[in-house]
Amino acid sequence: EAWEGAAGLGEILQPSSSAPFLQASPSARSFQLDYEHNCFCKDGAPFRYISGSIHYARVPRPAWRDRLLKMYMSGLNTVQVYVPWNYHETLPGVYDFTGNRDVEAFLDLTAELGLLVILRPGPYICAEWEMGGLPAWLLWKQPDINLRTSNPAYLAAVDSWLHILLPKIKPRLYQQGGNIISVQVENEYGSYYACDYGYLRHLLGSFRALLGSEVLLFTTDSAQAEELRCGTLQGLYATVDFGPGSNVTEAFGAQRRVEPKGPLVNSEYYTGWLDYWGEAHASTSAAWVARGLEDMLQLGASINMQVLTSLPWPGADYKDQYKPVTTSYDYDAPVSEAGDPTEKLFAIRTVISKFQTLPVGPMPPATPKYAYGGVALRKVSAYPKGCTAPAWQCSTAQHPSLSLQYADLLDVLDVLCPSRPVQSQFPLTFEALKQVHGFVVYHTQLPWDVPEPATLGAPPHSICDRGYVMLQKEYQGTLERDGQATLQVTGRARDTLDILLENMGRISFGANASDFKGLLGNLSLNSRPLSNWLIYPLAIDTAVQQGWPHTALPKSSSGGRVGPAFYTGTFETPGIAWDTFVKFPGWSKGLLWINGFNLGRYWTSRGPQQTLFVPGSVLHVGHPNNITVLELEGAPPTPVLLFLDQPLYNRTLGYSTVATK
Repeated sequence: EAWEGAAGLGEILQPSSSAPFLQASPSARSFQLDYEHNCFCKDGAPFRYISGSIHYARVPRPAWRDRLLKMYMSGLNTVQVYVPWNYHETLPGVYDFTGNRDVEAFLDLTAELGLLVILRPGPYICAEWEMGGLPAWLLWKQPDINLRTSNPAYLAAVDSWLHILLPKIKPRLYQQGGNIISVQVENEYGSYYACDYGYLRHLLGSFRALLGSEVLLFTTDSAQAEELRCGTLQGLYATVDFGPGSNVTEAFGAQRRVEPKGPLVNSEYYTGWLDYWGEAHASTSAAWVARGLEDMLQLGASINMQVLTSLPWPGADYKDQYKPVTTSYDYDAPVSEAGDPTEKLFAIRTVISKFQTLPVGPMPPATPKYAYGGVALRKVSAYPKGCTAPAWQCSTAQHPSLSLQYADLLDVLDVLCPSRPVQSQFPLTFEALKQVHGFVVYHTQLPWDVPEPATLGAPPHSICDRGYVMLQKEYQGTLERDGQATLQVTGRARDTLDILLENMGRISFGANASDFKGLLGNLSLNSRPLSNWLIYPLAIDTAVQQGWPHTALPKSSSGGRVGPAFYTGTFETPGIAWDTFVKFPGWSKGLLWINGFNLGRYWTSRGPQQTLFVPGSVLHVGHPNNITVLELEGAPPTPVLLFLDQPLYNRTLGYSTVATK
């Protein structure tokens, strides 16, 4: 009865004998829907894809071929590829398709390896990616912009982006001789509050205008009736997504209510799940995943699975509270973060072998790992007093007569904020400062003596996302979104007050993607507003990529201390550059760079993730590898990093306000 009068499963999935397939000539390449036989039709013959998702932006380019080969050898005939808009249009009208962002090279590699492609160009992709792939600069161009709607400013930005991206895609469409068989429009739009059919119609028109009338365009939504109502549109084939444990008949029954005929499609079969900071590491059993896959394949469905994940651009979910996603996007996936085939991949391969012939040959092996051991770090020194050159160029070698002082983050603001601070009566958001990622320092002074403890606080929901508070450069504690919003402080008039604000990732899935960062409201002292702020947008990534602080020749200091500070060290590999994992024993929370490459956020005090993945491709052989750590809360007395040959994911410490899923 779930089919509401549609044909039964057997009738739906079996080709009709009264309408035989006609094989197309070799020159007539086509990929289309066959509503009569309830399947896809490729070059005139029935076709079913078994696909896996891969994020080229999360896989180091030197590893692209290895990961794709593992997917191919597992029996997949197709890969699904996400294109994050904000990864390529980093600023309005500024595009980057080089290096790891060379999506055309990645697509060409899929074709070389004999894989078909399902493309997900958004403009919104979710993918637990910062702001779901939408650029944060949309928020500073028009602060009241309504994202993912028919808002004119939003549509103008989308159209501008699609006119750059889609002409690169069109020659690679299957009908044009390429390997892209279908293109998804938006993503799970039915879960978004707006339910704006005008927006979907606009996207449909733009995709058709830029890609032509022959390409198969589709949508993906959950199997919930309300989401399918708001996420589907005539002219876009409607598919569903669900994971193992779902009732397959009911889920595909939901698809049948909006698409009575055509292929059954699960566009996102969840083989694992993401992790949130402070919650247990998610895992899904291989047997459970394999059983669900086999059930769907027995129904003749086409399926795309979450198969492979790696390096992050983590976003956050909003489920009654802000829930930032961990750095690792391992997802308990069939191919691990480091590219290793897992038990789950082989279970999937076994299921696929029951329905189609597997490629001949062995599965490529796991990538080699190496435990490089412990590396002692030292606290970064400030530039020498008296040096008049740019701060990062000053060193004892250039100025041997100058003295050195040891520096916390606040002592190197001129290095980290080359654009100079902004003066404002009240705090400004990241977006008002045109700051996309990272950190901003808000600096002011106590306006009066505070001999007794006073409450330093912020309005509700105005700390986005964590604020590290320093009084007279001494760390006082942390203010947190949906968490601690006040601290008790004492001090004297004109004592310096600094708050280092951290963007923990813009919401990628939730009620509203307009996730502004920074101090969204004014701080107050005993309910009296503070004013006269100096605001420093920090360009830490740029400074580290340019060689700081290693160019400053730091001296050793006596261990770690509390509050935001930089630590450095070096290590050499024993003639190899193999993948490895970094553990942070005794550290609290911060970020890691190796050779200027940002490897993401660690948060050992909250978990569950306890290690960061280091691809061998970022390491040097034959000369030292530079390590830079920004510790935000407090380094251990003896700052050491441990390089291991395996990851540690599932350990959650010292966080009592864990939300349940």
